[in-house]
Amino acid sequence: MAAFRDMEELCQGLLSLLSANHAAAQQRRLLGRYGQMMERLLEAQDGAEQQLREILNTEKDVAQSLLDAKEQACQGVAELQQIEAKLQKASEEDTHLKANLIQGSLTACFTQLTRELEDLKEIEADLEKREKEVDEDTTVTIPAAMYVAQLYHRISKIEWDYECEPGMIKGIHRGPSVAQPIHLDSSQLSQKFISDYLWSLVDTEW
Repeated sequence: MAAFRDMEELCQGLLSLLSANHAAAQQRRLLGRYGQMMERLLEAQDGAEQQLREILNTEKDVAQSLLDAKEQACQGVAELQQIEAKLQKASEEDTHLKANLIQGSLTACFTQLTRELEDLKEIEADLEKREKEVDEDTTVTIPAAMYVAQLYHRISKIEWDYECEPGMIKGIHRGPSVAQPIHLDSSQLSQKFISDYLWSLVDTEW
């Protein structure tokens, strides 16, 4: 603003010089004022250019910061999309894995149950076979054993006491004339003695 005021004063001075034809001293004074005004204008121009450069640099820095922020935002979006894609893929793989595990577990369970059922069928068949064999053996053995026991009873005439103490041999020998009790201790007597004694009770007369 001071430079414009000086220019205005200079113009007025020149007008007064032209109109009044003042002295050379006043002309030198005006020329000096003109020189000062030009220096101020140059300084103002330099200051304005410096401020303009600073403003341009600031705008450049701000623009670069905006570009960097935009680039970082784009990178963040890309990374977020990659993470979402990985999560989606992991979720699909997890679902597929769970399905495979469930299917595998069901298959293994079904196979195990089938194997156990087959084992049970084999056990049942084996039990039926053994039961049949036992029935056949019982049908054949029991009558034979009963026949041998009855035959031995008729020959020896001995009625055994099956409720006696363990290790004791008790019974009654019903001979032709009298009944004779039998009381033997197998822990004190040998098997040969017991056998000979029992056979000695058998009547040799038929």
